[in-house]
Amino acid sequence: MPETTGATGASYAAAGVDIEAGDRAVTLMKEWVRKATRPEVVGGIGGFAGLFDASALKRYERPLLASATDGVGTKVDIARRMGVYDTIGHDLVGMVVDDLVVCGAEPLFMTDYICVGKVHPERVAAIVKGIAEGCVLAGCALVGGETAEHPGLLGADEFDVAGAGTGVVEADRLLGADRIREGDAVIAIESSGLHSNGYSLVRHVLFERAGWELERQVPELGRTLGEELLEPTRIYSLDCLALTRTAEVHAFSHITGGGLANNLARVIPDGLRATVERSTWTPEPIFGLVGAAGQVERAELEKTLNMGVGMIAVVPQQSVDVALDTLSDRGAEAWVAGEITARESGAAAVELVGDYAG
Repeated sequence: MPETTGATGASYAAAGVDIEAGDRAVTLMKEWVRKATRPEVVGGIGGFAGLFDASALKRYERPLLASATDGVGTKVDIARRMGVYDTIGHDLVGMVVDDLVVCGAEPLFMTDYICVGKVHPERVAAIVKGIAEGCVLAGCALVGGETAEHPGLLGADEFDVAGAGTGVVEADRLLGADRIREGDAVIAIESSGLHSNGYSLVRHVLFERAGWELERQVPELGRTLGEELLEPTRIYSLDCLALTRTAEVHAFSHITGGGLANNLARVIPDGLRATVERSTWTPEPIFGLVGAAGQVERAELEKTLNMGVGMIAVVPQQSVDVALDTLSDRGAEAWVAGEITARESGAAAVELVGDYAG
């Protein structure tokens, strides 16, 4: 055995992991997790697994479970630098549940994973607060999660978040490319800004190239740069589900990393194409600012950022008016942005045409 010298023995705490701080974080977050529930949730926070009563699925003829997982990318750096931690959870929920709803699935529950360099209980609780609030907005439950402390790998103020969600859809109501027909309308639903994509480009342009600070007041934005960059992702799941109840919907497309054309192309079948008219909307000022500050070409912006459109619905022409009314009643700004047409051999599945309004 190695000879002892009387020095203090090694411990988990000495290695940088504070179990007591972790326990306090759990205590602080319980209040928020309790608010993000559904009748099917069994038990509460503190177990080794979240429980969801699957007998609720008996009302379905052939229930299909949908699953999705995501994070919020380098937007966490904005939250860290601003010291604002209770909005980043909205972004996480939006990134997950709005992938689920694309196929028509109702989000049922989520779990989260928060990785930190050092557990600051109030900070972790604030992150969970935002996740719980996002789940309420999405109509799903937060049934559990994990907080991991990684000293030596992350700095004391560094963190990352990720989440996974599960939803359900009736098999004969599954949405997707096979439902889309020539003549269908492409309805765009407004984003709340950058959402949680493209922040590596945004940070490079605004911080490294332009030298802007988060505290900078930007007249075009009507607030500071930091406030704009931390604007939470819009959560569309309940809007989209409401749309499926009032109108015939053939497909949705969640506009995230890769931009509008690349994401919409994922639901366009062979032989058809979506033509989207840029002239039908004006992107929020932040997109133009990123382009101007970094001399970023429009094509590069469009394949990286959402350019003001966070979700697309493809519906038959006879459903357009009802769809727009439904979204308007829910406070979701939406408009007809294009149409599904025949695709010639070799043509792209999605074509953006014209110039943006304004």
